[in-house]
Amino acid sequence: MARKTVLVCDKCGAEVGDGKGAVMRITFTDARRGARAADLCDACAGAMPGNAVARRGRKPKSAS
Repeated sequence: MARKTVLVCDKCGAEVGDGKGAVMRITFTDARRGARAADLCDACAGAMPGNAVARRGRKPKSAS
């Protein structure tokens, strides 16, 4: 018997399709509190506050 894992958005409760959605991870500055993670659908992830974080590493030669 095969099993299928269904991912559900923690904010709105909608089912998230394969290859869609995001995981939001919150880390506290106080290490004793640990970290929290939430699975989000594309609509909920786009509405979340925050700024985009730049990717690490060198910039491509064509961009400089």
